[in-house]
Amino acid sequence: MSDHHANREQPQPGPLMVAISSRALFDLDSSHRIYEEHGLERYIAYQREREDETLQPGVAFELVRKLLALNDDGMDHPGVEVILMSRNSADTGLRIFNSIEHYDLRIERAVFTNGASPAQYIEPAGAQLFLSANDDDVRRVLMAGHAAATILPSAIRENRSSQLRLAFDGDAVIFSDEAERVYKEQGLSAFSDSERRAADRPLAAGPFKAVLEAIHRVQSAYPMDENPIRTALVTARSAPAHKRVIMTLRAWGIRIDEAMFLGGRDKARFLRAFGADIFFDDQQLHCSSASREVATGHVPHGVANETSPRDE
Repeated sequence: MSDHHANREQPQPGPLMVAISSRALFDLDSSHRIYEEHGLERYIAYQREREDETLQPGVAFELVRKLLALNDDGMDHPGVEVILMSRNSADTGLRIFNSIEHYDLRIERAVFTNGASPAQYIEPAGAQLFLSANDDDVRRVLMAGHAAATILPSAIRENRSSQLRLAFDGDAVIFSDEAERVYKEQGLSAFSDSERRAADRPLAAGPFKAVLEAIHRVQSAYPMDENPIRTALVTARSAPAHKRVIMTLRAWGIRIDEAMFLGGRDKARFLRAFGADIFFDDQQLHCSSASREVATGHVPHGVANETSPRDE
């Protein structure tokens, strides 16, 4: 690399930017049923009639509240911004903005697409993460190279801790699906052998690497033992396949606070004990189990999502 390129000033990283759909932020189940059963006109009338009725929090509400609270602690970090991405029109979206105001959420930017997919607006918005109840929109965003997850209907349990607790699966989420593909196609023994041989070679990035980097930049502004964010890797891997994961995170310069190598044990109880505000996993089976305990986002990415759920 020439000195000219080496000395070029790098742009300062911006805030952690999260795009969220109205159905992930608020409980819009009854409204959505009206739309599905009676059509668009009845849905529009229904939302207008209830414009001043505050919507109840949805699955990702507490996550958003805790993310935005990070902007109020006076610390010198890039901050967090949340942008609403809604298939509503601006007209029917008025109830959503009234509810945002009611809960004093500092969400100032919004895109209302009036039925169209908001996927093409993720890049111009600068969002590192898109959360939606619409699986098709999520898949489009992932195919465009950005992190996204389908928010599943979940048990909404209040995490009394003010600390934001984020849990991630490894393969096909933080990392690429290269190792998982070996496991799927050749079995556990071949996977273990392959990972042992490649222990010192970092895994390729998965869709959530940029999210983890942005979170790490915010975390770095705080003392390690008094941090408002705590992260966990919750993976079905076990020894000896743990080493490559640790070496990859070390190579990336990213800290994960807790790591659970569960060797195929059910993740749900561990996630409950960790107190996850949200958990991201690519396997529908793990997501279904986890969603009974914590807010869960399915990441429809990688080899596990190239087959039907029955094959997982």
